[in-house]
Amino acid sequence: MGSPHLLVVTPGIREYREYLLQSISRAYRVHLVVTDPPTWERGYLDGWTVVADLADVGELVRVAKGLAERDPVDGVVCWDETWIVQAAHMAAALGLPGDPAAIERCRDKHRTRAALDAHQVPQPQSCLVGGGNEAVAVARTIGFPVVLKPRALAGSFGVVKADDAAAVRRFVGFTAASGRMAPELPVHERNILVEEYADGPEISVDSAVHRGEVIPLCIARKEVGFAPYFEETGHVVDPMDPLWQDAALCAAVERTHAALGFSDGVTHTEIRLTSRGPKVIEVNARIGGGLIPYLNLLGGGADVGGAAAAVACGRRPQVRVAPRRRVAAIRFYYPPHDDSRIAEIAFDRISLPAAIVRHGPLAQPGEVRSPPPRGLMDGRVAYAIALGADADECRAALDTAGRVLRVGTA
Repeated sequence: MGSPHLLVVTPGIREYREYLLQSISRAYRVHLVVTDPPTWERGYLDGWTVVADLADVGELVRVAKGLAERDPVDGVVCWDETWIVQAAHMAAALGLPGDPAAIERCRDKHRTRAALDAHQVPQPQSCLVGGGNEAVAVARTIGFPVVLKPRALAGSFGVVKADDAAAVRRFVGFTAASGRMAPELPVHERNILVEEYADGPEISVDSAVHRGEVIPLCIARKEVGFAPYFEETGHVVDPMDPLWQDAALCAAVERTHAALGFSDGVTHTEIRLTSRGPKVIEVNARIGGGLIPYLNLLGGGADVGGAAAAVACGRRPQVRVAPRRRVAAIRFYYPPHDDSRIAEIAFDRISLPAAIVRHGPLAQPGEVRSPPPRGLMDGRVAYAIALGADADECRAALDTAGRVLRVGTA
């Protein structure tokens, strides 16, 4: 029998997702479903199909069934937030793991809150509102500060902290408009969540779920900047993080998946470690972004991409970790001012610390980039990754990398 046949719905941005194709192509025959013919992806592929519109579930199901007739398909994977529901419909049509209803409960943050609340999973108090006056009234009931967030986005787009009623009125339009940044995603008439602000550091847990068994694979500590926005400026992943032994955290992750009825697939669960214990912020039904799983792999932790492929094919993943594990961290860097037209991005390699093991641009000459709030995530112009004995060593190396980064603007 040959390698399992895996459908991957769109590869994502090369800088952030190539490592996943590289990983799964070693053990699976990868067939890519895309809207444009592949370029850099071809070396990892067994084949590909170009479709007119990834939002057209009917077309995707027809493509999946046609492929399966010629060469049986073992699993369907998608790590792009925009298309995870469509990919789940493809899997369901082929009788493969992937529950569209469970994916939609994660995709819609209001439905996530309702499901967690019904099962008494610790989370911030949350209320769905339609506009400014209602948002202010709810915020006063919850108590300041509050967090405003769009109902159907991810990656901290449109999420902002408001310390008083004036700030709520000032930011509610920003959050509402952010909810329409991705036209492919659902737009709801009541599109804004007003939530209790959860104190404490934020972490994420990437898990594989096989037939209801939740298998945590990666814990990352998130670095956030550009307050009052929640821009993810970096991540630190320690495969030996003491949080692995935190019983309350492990229980919260387990209960979250049970509440959502999430039985098969991969998740990226974001949690605040508050003074009153862990509180679930949101659940993304996909592999974590920001190169978090790559950091885990680099430090000797589990291969999240390989686990995602396994559970998509109905198999329990074989989790392998290196005997010697190290801490890996990433930092993202931003342009000096709004509407910076990039002329050059370069690190002074001679001055880079030895702990920096990978770095590169995230923008090309001629592109215009802005730091937050105008450029949320898409304002990043460069990144660097450090590998070291502990988080402090990695952060010091990333600080130095930032100092020797030259961003020339036209």
